[in-house]
Amino acid sequence: MTWWLLFAVFLFVACAALIVAEVFLPSGGILSVCALACLIGGVVVCFNFGAVAGWISIFAALVMVPSLLALAYRVLPKTRFGRQVILSRPVREPGEAIADRSELAELLGQSGEVLTPLRPVGTCRFDERRVECVAESGYVEKGETVKVIRIEGTQLTVRVADEA
Repeated sequence: MTWWLLFAVFLFVACAALIVAEVFLPSGGILSVCALACLIGGVVVCFNFGAVAGWISIFAALVMVPSLLALAYRVLPKTRFGRQVILSRPVREPGEAIADRSELAELLGQSGEVLTPLRPVGTCRFDERRVECVAESGYVEKGETVKVIRIEGTQLTVRVADEA
């Protein structure tokens, strides 16, 4: 009888290892299916051992699976693999936040300087404020002077000031 109980414990440990492996290894769900099979197998073996042992194993599974997933997802971003596959937050400079439509409406007709080449999207400065803009006609070099000709939502369309 103790061999069956050890076998059930082995299945639960295998389930735990497979759950953690699923978080770190892309398997398309194969490891999750194997973990589920180990979990069901462990519960069935425990129920064959006795009803009390079976219910205890179900309770243990209900606690173990979410706890392991939470732990694995907390550890994942700290690993080398996790840092490679998880996107980092964008780094914004002060004053670079996305503007409201009302604030952008004030820029209509104003001239500004191109800070990054517009290909056709880039960054321009209007009154010491950095704003993402779209060039009306393709590529605009850095340092050119542009004028805001249209605002659609939060998108500013600019034209080279010589052509305006």
